[in-house]
Amino acid sequence: MGQFFLLLKEGNKPSFIAALVNLFLGLIKGVAFFFTGNVAMFAEMMHSLGDAANQFFVYIGSALSKKAPTPKFPNGYGRVVNLVCLGAVLIVAILSYETIKEGWHHFMHPANESTGTLIALGVLSIGIALEGYVLHKAAKEILHDVNVQHTAIMAIPISAKYLNRAKPATKLVWMEDLVATSGNVLAFAAIVIAYFTGFHRIEGLVSMIIGLMMFYVVGRVFLDNARGAIGETDEEMMVHIGQLVMEDPHVKDLARLEVVKEGEFLHVELVAETDPELSLAYLDDVRDELTKLIMAQKGVTKVTIAFDEDDKITLWKNN
Repeated sequence: MGQFFLLLKEGNKPSFIAALVNLFLGLIKGVAFFFTGNVAMFAEMMHSLGDAANQFFVYIGSALSKKAPTPKFPNGYGRVVNLVCLGAVLIVAILSYETIKEGWHHFMHPANESTGTLIALGVLSIGIALEGYVLHKAAKEILHDVNVQHTAIMAIPISAKYLNRAKPATKLVWMEDLVATSGNVLAFAAIVIAYFTGFHRIEGLVSMIIGLMMFYVVGRVFLDNARGAIGETDEEMMVHIGQLVMEDPHVKDLARLEVVKEGEFLHVELVAETDPELSLAYLDDVRDELTKLIMAQKGVTKVTIAFDEDDKITLWKNN
């Protein structure tokens, strides 16, 4: 149990913050829905509670993924975070369906008047501020991981360019909170429009839009983490590491190079072609230097290097 709590300290911080924020928002939106009966508020309540649940599970999964390799699991537990993310999106999918269904019902049978408008708008204003804060934190985490400078609110649009290089847990938080912030804004606008125009169907329409945005996150996150759970190659790092290795004068060619994502980590396996006249002891020193070089790259936690005789046929083309 002590080891479990130590692992929790290494969990994805944006996920933990997002879980707490969304739990708080889900509760106050639930209270607001109870007093107002506003369907847009219902959609936002379901959205926040769903996000809180899966972000909490993702936080636990990201912590467990940092568990050290064992003889039974020599590649470590990196892919646990992908498996947890796959499970987490099922929660969002169920709540998305309920949100769309409730929105459709309200669109077909709209309420005659809105009640508790100021309560609903106040709660949504809090939601916009808090969800925006979490989104900004996730954006800063992404930019920190790729060593990119950021400035205030511009961190959010800048981070979108590096989303594919983000950790699975941070990427999930970024996407969910982008949708959550947008959903709060849409719900706010729908309530205002319904209040001043009497067009109450718009609240049901916005509820369905929020549900569809949630489904988009479900699909995107599912596909990303399905690839991660199977074992996806990091193409960018593969080219980068291949170039580094080929700069070594003892390496003539690369017969094979694999850079596989294991959750937030990278495992590297390569077969380098070299001069057959070099001694085993000398090649062992070369391997130590190459291992040290590759392990210094961001995210790399495991390196396996083998040597083969140079066959005079160049296979490595990405240099």
